[in-house]
Amino acid sequence: MNLLDSINSPTDLKKLSITQLTQVAAEIRETMLDAVSRHGGHLAPSLGAVELAIALHYCYNAPVDKLVWDVGHQSYAHKILTGRRDAFKTIRQTGGLSGFPRTGESPFDAVSVGHASTSISAGLGLAMGRDIKGEKHHVVSIIGDGSLSGGLAFEGLNNLGSLSTNMTVVLNDNKMSISKNVGALSRYLMRVITDRRFNKIKGEIWELTGLIPSMGKRIRSLVHNIEDTVKHVIIPGKLFEDLGLRYFGPVDGHNIAELIEVFNFVRSSTVGPVLVHAITTKGKGYKFAETDATKYHGIGSFSLTTGTVLSQAKAVPPYSEVFGAALVELARDNPSIVAITAAMPDGTGLSGFAKQFPSRFFDVGIAESHAVSFAAGLALKGLRPVVALYSTFLQRAFDQIVHDVALDKLNVLFCVDRAGIVGEDGPTHHGTLDCSFLRAIPGALIMAPRCANELRDMMYTALRYSGGPVFIRYPRGSGPDTALSSGFSQVPLYQPETVRVGAACAVVSAGDAFSNAEKACDILEKEGLKPTLVNARFIKPLDSGFYADLFSKHAAIVTVESNTLTGGFGSAIAELALTVSKSPVRILRLGYPDTFLAHGSNAEILKGIGLDAEGIAKSIQDFLAK
Repeated sequence: MNLLDSINSPTDLKKLSITQLTQVAAEIRETMLDAVSRHGGHLAPSLGAVELAIALHYCYNAPVDKLVWDVGHQSYAHKILTGRRDAFKTIRQTGGLSGFPRTGESPFDAVSVGHASTSISAGLGLAMGRDIKGEKHHVVSIIGDGSLSGGLAFEGLNNLGSLSTNMTVVLNDNKMSISKNVGALSRYLMRVITDRRFNKIKGEIWELTGLIPSMGKRIRSLVHNIEDTVKHVIIPGKLFEDLGLRYFGPVDGHNIAELIEVFNFVRSSTVGPVLVHAITTKGKGYKFAETDATKYHGIGSFSLTTGTVLSQAKAVPPYSEVFGAALVELARDNPSIVAITAAMPDGTGLSGFAKQFPSRFFDVGIAESHAVSFAAGLALKGLRPVVALYSTFLQRAFDQIVHDVALDKLNVLFCVDRAGIVGEDGPTHHGTLDCSFLRAIPGALIMAPRCANELRDMMYTALRYSGGPVFIRYPRGSGPDTALSSGFSQVPLYQPETVRVGAACAVVSAGDAFSNAEKACDILEKEGLKPTLVNARFIKPLDSGFYADLFSKHAAIVTVESNTLTGGFGSAIAELALTVSKSPVRILRLGYPDTFLAHGSNAEILKGIGLDAEGIAKSIQDFLAK
């Protein structure tokens, strides 16, 4: 009998015995593996959090009680248990379930998430809001050990520890190594700490010592000091207790009975902020994911039997791989080059650099703001720091870019990966805003390559530039190149490249949007229109002389970009036209609409917003017809 088929909500889960829950865990893993092997997703983290999700929903009364999942990489079991079992096969597909918790998708998703380290702060807001409104429900934030490395998580913990509100933080720890002896002792101490009789006796003794006039304070101080010393030696949670949270653990995060015992005790017997420390294994239940959790953290479609990724190899490697290989080449001849990433050495392509130059590579953890300020310090010592971050995560370091790098015109190269649409990961991960917020920074040099070879040349150019911060934005996946060239060439600073000369209008584009713009021009030429086609290369600054000449020769200008239209490249061209053009210029701006784009394949998303080749061609035709 398949028990999971009978679970349409956590209410159904609570009808099962604790023994039956182990079978439910196995069936959830089968459901996950089937769906993710077909369409990809964040597999290893969610496999490791199955028992946590089961125990939490067994003990708490969601959605009245609020479960806040950090990032969302751990939340697949939560989705399956909360009425989305049958729809789980659609996860990350167009029109299907999001790969992350979304408040608009289910009332069981207390907060929409996608970036790390936010759950404690958001959960604390929910808890304080509950208190202000006089409500009585529970709030639990579930955060992984990786997310806990983010500064925002510690800001949340610091604030939580200073308040007396009832809130629980569950630390899903799949990295900490605890020996069997220490683990067994800690589990024994955890059982003692959660024993109701122990807590009753401890409270009575504490009250009794307070009644002794001369000796009470000294006895309490002595007991407290001994307790602190013992905890520092044998309990890894003393840090959290120093922050003001009561600590429980470590607990086996795959032992459902033990988890339920702890959560029931915490829910019914504790007052104030609490942290439950659960030890789990990433990829639990699937041998390939347990062996290589990094590979299966976020993965495309793969074979269940062999674990082999099914994506087809391309003639040209992905941009991130091209970036990593080029940086290794450049660093061999330039010992001042250092590389920095924020917990993304594989995703950004820097693993090879780390192996070649370990003393010049820095993975700072989930700490983008720190990464940028750290780079500023390195630049001040005369080094050439290269900071590799995804566009969506670069948003988190905007203040440091302005305050610590741009203000003093420090020579830091930012390689902005995943710029533009990133497909199935959806709105929290699309890199649709970077051109807009970076354009506002005085002195910023922003480039966007139309192919992998141009990325190599832009890196070469940027590392010889000494005018301040440089940003190179490039998309996820591979470029349109047929093969990679050898060596590097200098890109003429600020100068666009005229690819075709025409007359009907001028189509100006940069970055990965150029490919569809070029295809749109092919379509138009077949229909008798021959636009001028320009590869802008530079988003900022713009070559006023080049564009003044372009405006004078064309009555209509079309810009195509992989950024939101609000404040993007098209806006920059329109602003420049007001300044340098001697006569009015008709400008059509094509880019992302002023909204958060949903998840789905890149092709489907681009078609839906009219940014595929056919959509661009039609927009240009309609524009010229007017």
